[in-house]
Amino acid sequence: MDYLGTLAAAGVGIAITLVAAPAVVSVAGFGAGGVVAGSVAAGVQSGIGNVAAGSTFALLQSAGVVGLGVATKAALGAVGGAVGGAVGGVIAWLIP
Repeated sequence: MDYLGTLAAAGVGIAITLVAAPAVVSVAGFGAGGVVAGSVAAGVQSGIGNVAAGSTFALLQSAGVVGLGVATKAALGAVGGAVGGAVGGVIAWLIP
């Protein structure tokens, strides 16, 4: 794998992250109507009580209701691309 392979791996990392992030939020129990009863999110909310504005839980609730914002998608895409590129680079180094 050469630099193009590493670049392709970064692209795959970006794509997987942007597809997986909304799915993970939904599977955790943050839905369009709020926290889904019986979900992991509901269990966490019952343990923390009132949700503080700006907390991670509040941000996940928002993401479940209105979706991920552009800035969040950009940040997640950057992380996914970095991880994908790093994995691709390691593979290229290990398998010349």
